[in-house]
Amino acid sequence: MKTRGFRFGVNCATTSGREWLETARRAEGLGYATFIAQDHFGNQLAPLTSLVAAGTVTSRLRLATIVLDNDFRHPAAVAKEAATVDLLTNGRLELGLGAGWLQSDYDKTGLPFARPAERLARLAEAIHICKAFFSEEKSVTFAGTYYRLNQLEAVPRPVQQPRPPIMIGGRQRRMLALAGREADIVSISLLDRRGPGLPEPPTFEQKLAWVREAAGPRFDDLELHVNAAVVAVGDNRRATVEEAATRTGRTPAEVLASPGTLAGSVEAIVEQLHARREQYGVSYYVVHARVMDAFAAVIARV
Repeated sequence: MKTRGFRFGVNCATTSGREWLETARRAEGLGYATFIAQDHFGNQLAPLTSLVAAGTVTSRLRLATIVLDNDFRHPAAVAKEAATVDLLTNGRLELGLGAGWLQSDYDKTGLPFARPAERLARLAEAIHICKAFFSEEKSVTFAGTYYRLNQLEAVPRPVQQPRPPIMIGGRQRRMLALAGREADIVSISLLDRRGPGLPEPPTFEQKLAWVREAAGPRFDDLELHVNAAVVAVGDNRRATVEEAATRTGRTPAEVLASPGTLAGSVEAIVEQLHARREQYGVSYYVVHARVMDAFAAVIARV
């Protein structure tokens, strides 16, 4: 796999418009590459409209959804809104799409939480529709099991050509295989279920192998992403790792070995980044806004 340069994003979850815009400005000033909106029915702004607002106060920062839940919107609406966001931000959208996973989102809204195979099949059709909408010059017609489109006008046109990059991710084999076949950016999730009576979750190496197998010759063209869930720059490394171990039911050694952990001095974290890029090919990390200032010292070094 070819060696990619590192990219870093900031994930901001807030309902304050002022905080959202100030965080976007600061992220761009600190050298982050992307600004992230999640998609849950919780304590956060709606993703696509908030990304447009972030685009008005920045000029270079790319704007990403990690990731839109396919069950919340019809893919025709997603495609049109995504193309609109890309147009209004002068070609800065990165469109993350997912099948949905957080049970509470469905409980709050009354949306049916279908079995995984159905949610995955619906997502596969949605990805096809979005790609067709971005690339077709006039209209999109599609007849699938879950969605049907009849000469849907493919407007507006996105600025990015041939289309905005698409991120797909997950932690199970079928989802990661879909990502390997269809995505430009593959997000390998570390949100594995652990506990008594549950099977041992797949290793990161196994997940990566599923992506590689499904991608085939296009694997070298994929960008690999991980959410850095445990970040400790400087002296609070031990306390942060121990807290994460207690919270997730892992040992501190397991937390430290995870590709989602970046902990230690600036120099130590830089070494971790290079080692994991060499071992796994991961070059794109997203950190939470609460650690973005401390982590900026790492960005300055790489």
